[in-house]
Parts: sequence; C-alpha cells; structure tokens
Amino acid sequence: MGEFDEIYDIILKFRKEREWEKFHSPKNLAVSISLEAAELLEIFQWDNSGVQSLETAQKRIEEVKDEIADILVYSMFMAKDLNIDIKMAIKEKMEKNALKYPVEKARGSSKKYNQL
Repeated sequence: MGEFDEIYDIILKFRKEREWEKFHSPKNLAVSISLEAAELLEIFQWDNSGVQSLETAQKRIEEVKDEIADILVYSMFMAKDLNIDIKMAIKEKMEKNALKYPVEKARGSSKKYNQL
C-alpha cells in the first residue's frame, strides 16, 4: 500500500464496520465505478463547450469532488482486493501510454494512438 496507507485504513475500516466486503466482488466494484463516473459526467450533461464545463466544474466543485472520491474509493477497494499496487499500476500504464503516444506525434493532438 505505501503512499495510500492512511486512506486505505479509512476506507477499509468503513467497509469492514458495515460488513460490505461480501458485496464488493470485482464485477460489483466495476459496475459501481462506472455508475459513479456516469454521475460525474451528469454534472456536465448540458454544457456546450470546454469553457462552460470549466465554469460548471468550478460552480459545482463539491459535487465534482464527491464523485471523484466515490470513483477512487471503489477503485481502491478493487485494487486492494486484487493485490494491485496503484502506484506501480499507474507508472506501468504511463510507460505504455508513452510508447503509444510519442511526444513528436501526439503533442497538441487529441487523436487516438492508432490515428496518429
């Protein structure tokens, strides 16, 4: 766990006190992550531009924080249950992304790696 020990202690204690481990299968956690991400997206549902979405995020920052926290908590439960080191997983993924999106091709572009 390392860098996230304090947070893991808080969320795992919360889950254990409520005996919710039995509900947290990888599938259920994946569903919950997706649902919380949809709730985050719902905040921006009717925005028409990037500028407007920044304004919306700033006006509704507490809701944005709550939804991000929900996504991260469910993700951390899954990582813990599957013995995934979050820090290492992120480092490895960024290395893969660096290969898929080399700076000289990807800078300033929103194209997917297979379209660069």
